[in-house]
Amino acid sequence: MALDIDKRETDSSWMVKAKGDVDLYTSPALRGVILKLLAKGDKALGVDLSEVLYMDSSGVATLVEGLKVANNAKTGFFLTAPSESVMKVLQLARLDAVFEIRNSV
Repeated sequence: MALDIDKRETDSSWMVKAKGDVDLYTSPALRGVILKLLAKGDKALGVDLSEVLYMDSSGVATLVEGLKVANNAKTGFFLTAPSESVMKVLQLARLDAVFEIRNSV
């Protein structure tokens, strides 16, 4: 399945919504959007994962890189409403304790 990526700006953050599969083929697009917004350095960034059906290790790596870049820039990075399948991957990798995870968008 393809990956659709939408972004919007709020007063305090950028929100990126991913819909579909985040895998080896689609994660570079998500990575590009995340890194471009974080490069602005002006706001926290949230990634809405509520409609991500599948995520492999390249998707996880994209999120970890986003967190690292945000931490280096001293800005926030959070995940919102991960789907059940994404949450299982994060828990398996023990990253559910590393990321700030919000239940709603």
